[in-house]
Amino acid sequence: MPELPEVEVVRRGLARWVRGRTITGVDVLDPRSIRRHTLGTEDFIGNLVDATVLDVVRRGKFLWMPLAMPGSPDVDPGINPGDLPKVALMAHLGMSGQLLMQDPEVADEKHLKVRIRLSTVADMPEQLRFVDQRIFGGLFVTSLVPTVDGGPGGLGETPLPEIAEEASHIARDPLDPFFSFDAFYRKVKGRKTGLKRALLDQSVVSGIGNIYADEALWRARLHYARATDTLRRADAERLVEAARDVMNAALDAGGTSFDSLYVNVNGDSGYFARSLNAYGRAGELCGRCEAIGLRSIIKREQFMNRSSYTCPVCQPRPRNGRW
Repeated sequence: MPELPEVEVVRRGLARWVRGRTITGVDVLDPRSIRRHTLGTEDFIGNLVDATVLDVVRRGKFLWMPLAMPGSPDVDPGINPGDLPKVALMAHLGMSGQLLMQDPEVADEKHLKVRIRLSTVADMPEQLRFVDQRIFGGLFVTSLVPTVDGGPGGLGETPLPEIAEEASHIARDPLDPFFSFDAFYRKVKGRKTGLKRALLDQSVVSGIGNIYADEALWRARLHYARATDTLRRADAERLVEAARDVMNAALDAGGTSFDSLYVNVNGDSGYFARSLNAYGRAGELCGRCEAIGLRSIIKREQFMNRSSYTCPVCQPRPRNGRW
């Protein structure tokens, strides 16, 4: 599955190309890719045609585009909440979903599922295409609901205090400007579980998947089985900062690219996989230990039907860990 930096790369690309443009037409080439829109193809198309894309917003790995319907007033979140958009186009990338901007003369991709035509803007592609080989992802129209804390729904270009209904249950992610460390630390301390399990719990913090959890824990010098109720505030602060650092580094590189099917909105692969320090490096020397003259081999252990990668020297196993 794409992780948060991959989805943020897509969000930034889409915001550049589609924000403020009107949807002029929609072609559903494979209804399976809109199966989450339970009212069917005609309703899906009817909700999109003539709507204007106001923004592209992300919370965790959830990605949505708030839509202004024809005749809607200009949106001013600070003046009239009644004028806020009511619906959004939700994109779920799944294992292999791609959102690509293309000109009409570009031949259809082999696994093109949905084509969205946009109003003409000089020097901008006119089509947003959803391509998905494995068909685990999809598009659907969803309702927007007010955020619990009154802040923006997620990371976007405008401060709309609304969130896609499907994403309303998850916590903010470390890259969200409205992320609250105090709320995160309170939730972590209130659980009796292992630290990595807490990081993967979206009600605690969103957007941290298996790859970036291992990388953040390595940077913070913390073991994945550290008991959360024993975590000191300073350790938690170091972990959140490590998560931010590793995600920002991935963003700079365009995201990880273990799966060649993942590309960003323009079709460019990411290269951050070359810079991983722990994940996928079982049997290799720990670079941090090697730099100070120590020889330590990264270990791989089974974890929740996945894998965890740690350095036994700079991430020692806790005596009273929770696996």
